[in-house]
Formats: sequence, structure tokens, C-alpha cells
Amino acid sequence: MINEQTISELVSWLKDSVNNAGAKGIVFGLSGGIDSAVLAGISKLAFPNTTLGIIMPSHSNPNDEVDGLSVAECFEIKTEKVDLTSVYDTLIDSSFDSSNDMAKSNIKPRLRMTTLYYYAQSNNYLVCSGSNKSEFYLGYFTKHGDSGTDLLPLIDFTKSEIYELARLLKVPAQIIEKPPSAGLWEGQTDEDEMGFSYKVLEDYFDGREVPEKIRNKIENMHRISEHKRNYPNAYKRI
Repeated sequence: MINEQTISELVSWLKDSVNNAGAKGIVFGLSGGIDSAVLAGISKLAFPNTTLGIIMPSHSNPNDEVDGLSVAECFEIKTEKVDLTSVYDTLIDSSFDSSNDMAKSNIKPRLRMTTLYYYAQSNNYLVCSGSNKSEFYLGYFTKHGDSGTDLLPLIDFTKSEIYELARLLKVPAQIIEKPPSAGLWEGQTDEDEMGFSYKVLEDYFDGREVPEKIRNKIENMHRISEHKRNYPNAYKRI
């Protein structure tokens, strides 16, 4: 059950994790999405004066920045904006224009990860990611992008539980109501890209009946993304 005690435990865990690392606060990407908003609320409770949200557009929907600023205003979080559009364009122009759209899209979260660590090391903060249980299980994240982080406070919460946390934290309504999206390209939504809803995925988690085709797809996504959840395979001499 998600309740105020859950939030209290999350806040305590964040405090302990940061303090044990000898760090002073938290930095995270303020995307304007639901996971980022929940992360903002929890981080502010844990570190009222040393929580920093970074807005990092890269050929992004301008509404995402508006929503991110709305979250920052709601929780009174300090923000900075780093526009990565020209950095992204320079990288493409300096190498080659791949025909693989996903390879190009995944550059964006990797640039954001690099930016977050620049701020983290400069301020003695830890990087926090908003990855949740549903997306982590499927491998629905960018390796060395949103998975490039120091802390994963939301990793044991399904997407529906993220929404419960959001309501408890009083995240702005427009954030809760917008379709979940990784913001990789215009009009992209998580559920369209996955090919099934978060509700169906949670039915699978809970052992409820799921169409065989969807069940097979979920299991295959989990299997082929295993490398994303582990350290790289390392050769060991016999």
C-alpha cells in the first residue's frame, strides 16, 4: 500500500544514501514527466536546500519545459536549464547521420546523463534517476542514459504506484494527466512504443491473465534487455 509512510521511508533512504556517500544533495533531470515529478517531490523533502533539477531540452517539445518548471514551482526547487540541442547537432554533424532513428534518439538521454554528472561532481551531489519498476523490468530505458545514475529511489514502484505517490505529493494535475513519454521524439508515448499498457504489464506482474502474445512480448523484452540491468560481462582468466 502506498501511503505517507511510504514517502517517509523513501525520504529516509535518500538521506541515508546521500549522507553515507559524503555528498550534500541531489541532482536529477527535470523532464516534465510523472517520474521526474515524483523524484522532485521526494528529493525536496529529503534535501530542502540542496536539490537541483536540470532542464535539458534537445529538439524537445516546449511544453515539457513548461511542465518541468511547473513542478519546480510546486516544490520550490532550484532549477537550471542546459539546452543540448546544438550539442546533439554537433555530434551528429561530426560523425554521420545514421539511418537508425533509435540510435540517434538515445544520444539525448546519454548527453543528459553527462550533464547531470557535471553538475553532481561540481556540487558534491549524487545523481538520481526516476526509472520505475515497470520500465526497468522491460529494459525500457537508455543504457548509460537514464540508467547512468547513483541512486534509483523509484525502482521498486510500478507505474500505477508512481501515480499514487504523485497524488500524495500533490504533483500538478497536468503532469499526472499527460500520457507518459520518454520524450525521444515528437508524439512518442511509452505505451504506444511498448505495444501494451502499463495496466497489462502490472496484470502480468500480479499473475493475472494476459493475452499470450503480450505475455510473450513482455518476457522477450525482459530477456533481451538483461544486459542493461547488469554490469558488463567481464572475462576472467582460468
